[in-house]
Amino acid sequence: MKSLWDDKEALNYKMDLDLRVYTSRLLGRDTSLVLHGGGNTSVKSTAVNLFGESEEILYVKGSGWDLATIEPEGFSPVKMDTLLKMAELQELSDTDMVKYQRLAMTNPSAPNPSVEAILHAIIPFKFVDHTHADAVVTITNTHGGEEKIRDIYGDKVLIIPYIMPGFVLAKLVYEMTRDVDWSALEGMVLMNHGLFTFSDNAKKSYEKTIELVGMAKEYLEKKGAALELDSVASSVELLTLAKIRKEVSNLKGAAAISIFNDSDLAVHFSKQDVEKIATQGPLTPDHVIRTKRVPAILGDDFSADSADYVKEYKEYFQAYKKDETLLNPAPNFAILKSGGTLCFGANAKEANIIKDINEHTYEAILRAQKLGGYKALSAAEIFEVEYWSLEQAKLKGGAKLPEFSGKVALVTGAASGIGLAIAKMLNARGAAVVALDINGEVEKIFLKADTVGIKCDLTKSGEIESAVAKTIKNFGGIDIVVSNAGIFTPSENLDMLSDENWQRSMDINLTSHQKLLKQTAPFLKLGIDATIIMVASKNFPAPGKGAAAYSVAKAGQTQIARIAALELGEYGVRVNTLHPHAVFDTAIWTDEVLEKRAKAYGMSVEEYKTNNVLKTEINSSDVAELVCAMAGVAFAKTTGAQVAIDGGSDRII
Repeated sequence: MKSLWDDKEALNYKMDLDLRVYTSRLLGRDTSLVLHGGGNTSVKSTAVNLFGESEEILYVKGSGWDLATIEPEGFSPVKMDTLLKMAELQELSDTDMVKYQRLAMTNPSAPNPSVEAILHAIIPFKFVDHTHADAVVTITNTHGGEEKIRDIYGDKVLIIPYIMPGFVLAKLVYEMTRDVDWSALEGMVLMNHGLFTFSDNAKKSYEKTIELVGMAKEYLEKKGAALELDSVASSVELLTLAKIRKEVSNLKGAAAISIFNDSDLAVHFSKQDVEKIATQGPLTPDHVIRTKRVPAILGDDFSADSADYVKEYKEYFQAYKKDETLLNPAPNFAILKSGGTLCFGANAKEANIIKDINEHTYEAILRAQKLGGYKALSAAEIFEVEYWSLEQAKLKGGAKLPEFSGKVALVTGAASGIGLAIAKMLNARGAAVVALDINGEVEKIFLKADTVGIKCDLTKSGEIESAVAKTIKNFGGIDIVVSNAGIFTPSENLDMLSDENWQRSMDINLTSHQKLLKQTAPFLKLGIDATIIMVASKNFPAPGKGAAAYSVAKAGQTQIARIAALELGEYGVRVNTLHPHAVFDTAIWTDEVLEKRAKAYGMSVEEYKTNNVLKTEINSSDVAELVCAMAGVAFAKTTGAQVAIDGGSDRII
């Protein structure tokens, strides 16, 4: 492994905590060392209290922070004397440990200290680095893993047998190290858990991690534990992915995002003896709160396989429970016998975390198999962590899920104007969003984990089909379709209307909506509270002179929506239409155009913009609000409706 330490950059960090932030980020930058909040780091320093007294303080990573992006405020300042006294106690409950650690903090607004704060305190070095390095944990998760660790490191490291994190682990290390010469140690290996390194120097502690992990990687290579991946394509069909997502959502009792992983690694892994190697348990016990202990393994009868998984999970719970309450028994990820894997989450972020954890786990298991076989912790030990109150608190700390959490929305014409406002609002309210537009800028606008921008010509069926496929693979299904894309064609009276003008309007303002419905309808039938929202125009109920090409196309679009409501109603798919008018914060309404149109009507620009019954201005966010209402519970029992959003038009009223 290569050290990322930069002597020149390090000169910018003078204070202990600043150096701690720097090396923590170096560790967090490498996902083979820590993943999604895994691992923890600390630094021992001094601080002057309110009374002018100097106190020894442990700055330890706070719960909920990620090493890759941690800031100084992500470290919890805890009094060392309290932590060291806690280590001498014979017993300490989890709740009391958390309580007294918080009471010992010098900043009450800081996050909860890591559950391993006491362990960090008893290690007699300034800097302590704890990682869940893949290479090290892979070796510990094999038959004879402890002997292999001794072969690699000899007496350089102290080997700690697996025990629950928290006070019991700190107490074990405290007892094991009473007579240990710490200066002779370069680290500690916690079986099935991870690696600790330490030094009074930030660089040395960090680079000791790099050195020890590098030795583990060299051992794996020397023992022939290299990955040899078959390049086998998945044979799973898109509709099958949508059906599985629907099944799992029903089991979870809420919409779930489902991410399909058909990488070479995932497909190769799925083709192994997964009933044996994938059902032993996670790579490290803390993964269980994300992934559950084992995946569902789904064959052709995935519905029966999913039901079996729920049954077996409940049996697992009954076997080890004391006074715990059963968690949702639905799977958090699945291995498909047809090739590839699926990860399920309440949102795309959650599902992606599971996907990342799985990628590292698949690789570790395949390597471990070449070292004599993968051997995870027992079901009883994993259950203890899965139902550990301190681990569960990590998942329960969030606020109530947004309205469209777990839902998948596809929005067309989303690079600007109304479409952009709709896509952003749906995403802000929890939906994973796929944004389509012929303008390639859409790909730059939607780059988050829960958004995808796709350049797409909606007049071409093949491009729509490709976009829909990407939607299903990225998020599992389609629940909301906002068919918004359209153009304003030049004003021409019927006797002067060009064929080109007419056809262009028909292609984009009418036929593209029909093509989109054709490609998305099969997936909407499998959606969660599925709905289609047509963004048409006031020109349907109130056409104007010179707008035949536009008005007729919009009338056709509205008629398609009505027919779709009739055809899709039996599948629970709602189809409603909104008719916006005079939405002035869009690209076509430049200052020049506004002034010209206002002058033609003998009005000021402000009068023109509020020329409606309510004397109010309509903007893109107003349309987006109505779309969200139509997609939500307010319209849960409404289909085939048409709603104008125009401030009130006397021509329509």
